[in-house]
Amino acid sequence: MTDDVTLLAAILHDTVEDTKTTPEELEREFGREVAHVVAEVTDDKSLPKEVRKALQIHHAAAASRRAKALKVADKTCNVRDVTSAPPAGWSLDRRREYVDWAVAVVAGCRGAEADLEAVFENAVAEARRVMESE
Repeated sequence: MTDDVTLLAAILHDTVEDTKTTPEELEREFGREVAHVVAEVTDDKSLPKEVRKALQIHHAAAASRRAKALKVADKTCNVRDVTSAPPAGWSLDRRREYVDWAVAVVAGCRGAEADLEAVFENAVAEARRVMESE
């Protein structure tokens, strides 16, 4: 998807989670549609990590097409990072668990953007190939 709303939301997708920016500020600066898509992909950081991860899987299927596409693109980048430049201290098992979880999240996003889904599948295949050889 290359519409302005999706592209802006992609740039801003972690803003509420990772900064002091509020959803209201996003709406004021970028409009209701952008703020809504960002809200759809924003985790509630007050919840435990495992709950947040489960909710991402649970909420994926009900997300808008834009939010699903954004989620697939984000998980693709994350899988590539976990493969080529994993966070310090991440074991091979943790990296594999992350890839498996990303696959579960993206499963709920199917049908939103076939081209992005194919890129994700390629990233997962590469991740598994690389991790299998480690």
